[in-house]
Amino acid sequence: MKKAVVLLSGGLDSTTCLALAKDQGYACYALSFSYGQKHNAELFAAKNIARHFAATQHEVIDLNLGRLGGSALTDPSIAIPDHGAQEGIPLTYVPARNTIFLSIALGWAEIVQAEKIFIGISAVDYSGYPDCRPEYLAAFQRMATLATKTGVEEKPIHIEAPLIHLSKAETLMLGVSLGVDYSLTVSCYRANVEGLACGCCDSCKLRRRGFEDAAVDDPTRYAVQ
Repeated sequence: MKKAVVLLSGGLDSTTCLALAKDQGYACYALSFSYGQKHNAELFAAKNIARHFAATQHEVIDLNLGRLGGSALTDPSIAIPDHGAQEGIPLTYVPARNTIFLSIALGWAEIVQAEKIFIGISAVDYSGYPDCRPEYLAAFQRMATLATKTGVEEKPIHIEAPLIHLSKAETLMLGVSLGVDYSLTVSCYRANVEGLACGCCDSCKLRRRGFEDAAVDDPTRYAVQ
């Protein structure tokens, strides 16, 4: 059976990617990271989602980027801003996060002999992170081919970003067509211990607007409606 490593944060986009990979007939090796983020609600969600989709294996890697600081998602001295509170690349950008995650996924893909890595990045409805752009993805693909035994043997592992040109609404419609239960997912940067969303951060605003634009009922549980 063909295999794929799927980066699974527990959020809307990565869950859609997992559903798509399963639909395409891949045995899915789900990969999540405890990277020093300020809450664990998304990791609890990821574990439930991996189980729901019967992932072949689900690994949670401890990688405490919070020790280095530099992001509102990991540094206790930096507050997570509300949506629209700043211009440019936001404080919630975690330096080199996707490069770090993809590199570990690449190693695991070689080990389990997976032919693809799925990542749920989008260059349409996103917060402006530099590692969510098509040119970044193309550069990482070139590096992955050069840096691996499989690439040298002309059997490169392909990095799949099926949502990269989709809006949040289009992603939701794709997920709905695949039967995704979005009530399982957590996207909020400030989710509490019960997984309730704040409704005010960038991720919450993009998620809420996506449900509205897709005309799909929003199952998100908000701490404040």
